Amino acid sequence: MLDKISIRVIRWPLTQSANLLNKTGVTANQTTLFGFVLGCLAFPALIAEQYTIALMFIVLNRICDGLDGALARIQGITDAGGFLDISLDFLFYSLIPFGFVLANPEQNAIAGAFLIFSFIGTGSSFLAFATMAGKRGIDNPVYKNKSLYYMSGLTEGTETIACFIAFCLFPQHFASIAYVFGAACWFTTFTRIYSGFQTLKEER
Repeated sequence: MLDKISIRVIRWPLTQSANLLNKTGVTANQTTLFGFVLGCLAFPALIAEQYTIALMFIVLNRICDGLDGALARIQGITDAGGFLDISLDFLFYSLIPFGFVLANPEQNAIAGAFLIFSFIGTGSSFLAFATMAGKRGIDNPVYKNKSLYYMSGLTEGTETIACFIAFCLFPQHFASIAYVFGAACWFTTFTRIYSGFQTLKEER
């Protein structure tokens, strides 16, 4: 829901940073992989309940996620790069709540499982429609510089980052935040399934 706003805010600094990285020979795919490694380092920090350190790696991962897209727009957007980016993004999204589950299984296990379950809904509906949209040549008027169709919803990347930050700042409230955000993700899933089905039905 907020991605359209956040993209406008961060576009200029990301573009300037990407221009500098491009001059050094860094590629978009290298940035994607490096960002994923940084994101994975949040996992042991979460298990050890070092939430400030985990937050640092989460933020660094998201910065790299923005930089790889900015680099791709300079170097050329590819299907392989888009595939790598979205695959590692979804793995990272599931890794963070799993880390909180392992940090405190008694309090966080059910809430964490519910949130990961909700991510399956948002992720599968997102990717399923992107596949069909690519097959039918349906263009996204909002996210024109993406390698695949980005279907909007109540919970997008910006909201997910905000959720992860809240987890790290208020780890004692992980379960409550996870239930609320998971419910919002299910709302996104149902609206995506409905609107996606209607769109594809009309495009037939």
